[in-house]
Amino acid sequence: MGEQQPPAMTKEGQLKADIQTLAQSIAANAGSYEDFAQGLANAIITFVKACEVTVAAGIPVSTTGSAAAQTGATTATGTGTIS
Repeated sequence: MGEQQPPAMTKEGQLKADIQTLAQSIAANAGSYEDFAQGLANAIITFVKACEVTVAAGIPVSTTGSAAAQTGATTATGTGTIS
């Protein structure tokens, strides 16, 4: 199967990529479940990697160091939104 083009980050973009994968599989007349599954997995992974996760501000953090050299980590779980 050919390299998948990055779909638009929408359900419609993913659907278009899935249909393209299915059409390529049928056109190749391969009848290979593995080829189809690989193409579908590539389309899904490309879609997910193109997404952006936005986390709301206000997650508690703990810091150490001077005012000029702060280091730290979150101390609570944050909830993100995929867009």
